Amino acid sequence: MPNAPELLTRIYELDFYQWIETTINQIQEGDIDKLDWNSLVEELQDLGNEQKHQLESRLLVIYEHLLKLAYWSQERDYNQRGWRVTILEQRKQLRRLLKRSPSLKPYFREVAQEIYEDARQITSLKTGLDENLFPLEPIATVEEILTEDWLPDFRD
Repeated sequence: MPNAPELLTRIYELDFYQWIETTINQIQEGDIDKLDWNSLVEELQDLGNEQKHQLESRLLVIYEHLLKLAYWSQERDYNQRGWRVTILEQRKQLRRLLKRSPSLKPYFREVAQEIYEDARQITSLKTGLDENLFPLEPIATVEEILTEDWLPDFRD
């Protein structure tokens, strides 16, 4: 007969929701000796990684739309309202994320350049504009990214 942690590991592999419910109950009851610690640590790491992914994703969308707004002049008149709304939505969500998890701010600063480089490449492919048209340094600082009404100058 498997011991309690081994049994929980099997449950984790077969029925994730049941594993969550069982783990919550064990923690609430203070029955920590029976916890499936390896799976619990794995899930907590995944939660942290999900927060980072959410930050990266929102930042990428903001940079893409800022680049379109600043450089895609032939589409700007028709699309700028939608781009601005998307920028605003992503900024609000990003600020909420950082408010809930302020320890992500250093990570935000750390990945901003890399995410911007991705945005340059993606925006170039989406728009047909030469990637070299976009500056090498991010179009917006971390502070500007988080400033609700900041927008880039148009480059016509």
